[in-house]
Amino acid sequence: MEGTSDNLLHFGDNLRLMKKLAEDENVRGKIRMIYIDPPFFSKADYDAVISVAGKNVRHPAYNDHWHNSLYEYLRQLAARLMIMKELLADDGTIWVHLDWHAVHYVRLLMDEIFGAINFVNEIIWTYKSGGSTKRRFSRKHDNILVYSKTQDYFFQPLEEKSYNRNFKPYRFKGVKEYRDEQGWYTMVNMKDVWAIDMVGRTAAERTGYATQKPEQLLERIIASTSEPGDLVADFFCGSGTLPVVAARSGRRFIACDNGQLAAETCAARLAQEGIGFRMYAEEGLDFSERAQPRFEVQIGVKTETLPGGEERVWTIALQDVKERRMSRDMAEADKKHVKKTAKSDPLALIQSWSIDYDFDGKVHRPSQVLVRTKGKLTTEVEILLKNREDRVICVKTVDVLGQVAYVLVRSEFQ
Repeated sequence: MEGTSDNLLHFGDNLRLMKKLAEDENVRGKIRMIYIDPPFFSKADYDAVISVAGKNVRHPAYNDHWHNSLYEYLRQLAARLMIMKELLADDGTIWVHLDWHAVHYVRLLMDEIFGAINFVNEIIWTYKSGGSTKRRFSRKHDNILVYSKTQDYFFQPLEEKSYNRNFKPYRFKGVKEYRDEQGWYTMVNMKDVWAIDMVGRTAAERTGYATQKPEQLLERIIASTSEPGDLVADFFCGSGTLPVVAARSGRRFIACDNGQLAAETCAARLAQEGIGFRMYAEEGLDFSERAQPRFEVQIGVKTETLPGGEERVWTIALQDVKERRMSRDMAEADKKHVKKTAKSDPLALIQSWSIDYDFDGKVHRPSQVLVRTKGKLTTEVEILLKNREDRVICVKTVDVLGQVAYVLVRSEFQ
C-alpha cells in the first residue's frame, strides 16, 4: 500500500468527479472501458448484510426511489452518460448494467448519446437466484447494454464450450473437438447470453453489500474490452468488484461511489488484496468542533527514543470504541445487538483502520492499512520513524457500519 498509485477511489458524487476528470488531459478520452451498475429504477431500498460479533445485521446501503419519477431518473443518468462519452477513448466501450425496470428507456438514451450505429451488444446475464411467482415467468436475468464511441473499437472475442448434439463426437474434417466429463464439445466465440451464478452466501468474494456483482462477470467484460495497462472505470462501484478484478488483471482503475458504506467496503476489499490506490473524499476532512462523527475511537500511543536520539519507535493501538448514533432505518433488534457488542467487545465493531504517518492536514494517505479478516483484526502496530517535532499522524478508523472516525496524533503528545 505504500507509495503512489495510478488507481483512484473517490467517495462522493460521480457527476462532480467526472466533470473534473473531463478537464484533465491525462484522463479525458483515455478510458478504454467504462462499466456502470447504476440504480435500476426499482423503487426499492437495499441493505447490506454485515457480520457483527458473529451475528448478521442489516444496514441501509442505498435507496432507488427517485420520488417515483422516471423523468428524474433518466435525466440524472443522461447527464452522466454524456460526460462518460467524453472520458471514453475513441476505441473504448461502455457497459451499462440494468434490468427490466428501465433498460428499454436507457437504450433510447444510449442511441441518442452514443449513436444507434455504435450499439455493440445487449448481454443477457442469467442466474438461478431470485424470487419466483405464480403470476408470471420468473425474472432471472439482467441486461447489460454495450456501446462504443466510434466504429473503431477494441474487442477481443472470448471462447466458450459448445457441446455437440447428444454429447457425441461429430468427427468433421478440420474441426477440433474436445471431451470432458459431460461429453464432446467444440470451442466457439462466446454468445451474448451469459449464465453466471450470483455471489453465494458462502462465497469467498462475498462482502454482504447489496447488489454485489460476481467477479466472473467483470472478468469477462474486462478481458474482452481492454489490455493490461489500460485505464478502466466504474462510477457506481458499490463494494468494488470492478476495481479488484481490474487490478488483478493489470489494469488501472478509477472507481467512485457516493455511499460511505460502499466506498469503505471497496477500500477494505482493495486493501485485503494488497492493491495500491489513492482514496479521496469529496468533502475533505473536517476536524472542527462542528464535525460530529457517528462513533468515537480511543487511540493509545507510546513512543521510545532509540540510542542516538535520531529515531523513535511508535506503538499505536486501538483501545476503545463508543458508538454514538446509528441509522434510523436499522431494525431495533440489530441496533440492540450492535449496542450490546459495543459494551462487551467494542473493538469487534472495527472493520478496518489505517495510518498516515506524515499527515499533511488535507488528504489521508495511509502507509499502513489493517483490515478484519476472518473475524480477526490486528489492533496494535509498531513503526520506526525519524524524530521530527512537527510530525502529525492521522489514524482513520472504519466501523462495520461503514462509518468513519479520524484521530490526530500530534507532536505535542510525544
